[in-house]
Amino acid sequence: MNVRALAAKAIFNVLEKGISLSVALPDQQQHLTNGKDKALLAELCYGVMRQLPQLDKCVSDCLSKPFKAKQRILHQLLLVGCYQLYFTRIPAHAAISETAEACRQMKFDGLVKVINGVLRNIQRKEAPLNTDNDTLKYNTPAWFIKRLKSAYPENWADIIEQSHQRPPMWLRNNQLSQTRDNYLSQLAEHEIEASAGDSDDAILLAAPKDVMQLPGFTEGSASVQDGAAQWAATLLAPQANEQVLDACAAPGGKTCHTIECEPTISMVAVDFDAKRLERVQQNLDRLNLKAQVIHGDAADIDSWWQGDKFDRILLDAPCSATGVIRRHPDIKWLRKNNDIEELALLQQQIIDHCWKWLKPGGTMLYATCSILPQENSQQIEQFLQRTPDATLIQIAQQSSAEDIGWQILPGQNNMDGFYYARLVKAV
Repeated sequence: MNVRALAAKAIFNVLEKGISLSVALPDQQQHLTNGKDKALLAELCYGVMRQLPQLDKCVSDCLSKPFKAKQRILHQLLLVGCYQLYFTRIPAHAAISETAEACRQMKFDGLVKVINGVLRNIQRKEAPLNTDNDTLKYNTPAWFIKRLKSAYPENWADIIEQSHQRPPMWLRNNQLSQTRDNYLSQLAEHEIEASAGDSDDAILLAAPKDVMQLPGFTEGSASVQDGAAQWAATLLAPQANEQVLDACAAPGGKTCHTIECEPTISMVAVDFDAKRLERVQQNLDRLNLKAQVIHGDAADIDSWWQGDKFDRILLDAPCSATGVIRRHPDIKWLRKNNDIEELALLQQQIIDHCWKWLKPGGTMLYATCSILPQENSQQIEQFLQRTPDATLIQIAQQSSAEDIGWQILPGQNNMDGFYYARLVKAV
């Protein structure tokens, strides 16, 4: 299959059907056997998602009339072609001819000349991409820019800039297998450049690697997990023999890390998404860890749990994921402005319900991969106002004692955007 045709299909599924790129891309990559082709497909899909408004404007301006109905996928194909001309080192003649060939493969023989003509027109003009408004200038939806300007008036543009960077690859050393220093030595022996992160098990690779190149990966020596997400187990701080709930566990990175930190705990990992819950079990199996994995709703624990209350609860709440756009640029186009209020309401329901299942004296760690205050500091502030037996415990890494929780911004110490608030229940 032509890589450009597969890219157009993946992008069409994201933009027209609302499927996340993390699902749409592997669906198309399975048609390829060559590793370089798979990498190119990923580059084209991620690249178009990052630069979408500028590419879309460029393509639309060169079309005499928009594609309709079944031909709509050719608009996505032109986005792929345009991305190659502006943002890759692929020679223009190759980019154009391969994209035109994709049109033929997709059974639109009568429109090959249109695709060819539009791309040749773009190539001839060599005009800079349009930056006439903020959406075009920052390749970011206007509603999100508005919210960032409100929340971060001093550094909103820097946050967007960081969200467009290619993310680094972080590893989590499995302290049950070896010390972090020992694993760093193993990486060095394999000529893999790496350095220690700020949290106890974090390792930052100088360049991304295929996991099969990592020493001991299949045996569970390490896992791939962003540096920000790795703070969850440390801040939750499980103690020996405690009963712990990971309330929105999939795909299981934090579940596993928490057990690695204290193997004697009884861990209950629950998630609403049965498909993603399979990943939790896969991660546990690879690391040879045990947990009770349950398909259920964190906002209705009563329906699936008849045991004791929990000593600690990790609530990595459903959120806008606006802190991880550099890893998932399609989030900018899948999220809508009114999603934020709906998510905040869902978060409120889950945190209130989980609190009932926390023992007196117990700790709840609230987490999101969002950077919006409505889901983070404002959510916790409102929770504290309506919950008299809840106390917010300061996190050492907070920039100020007055802060409500710890907001990590994209790119801060090479980490993703993330938020943590640690709450203790009165005895």
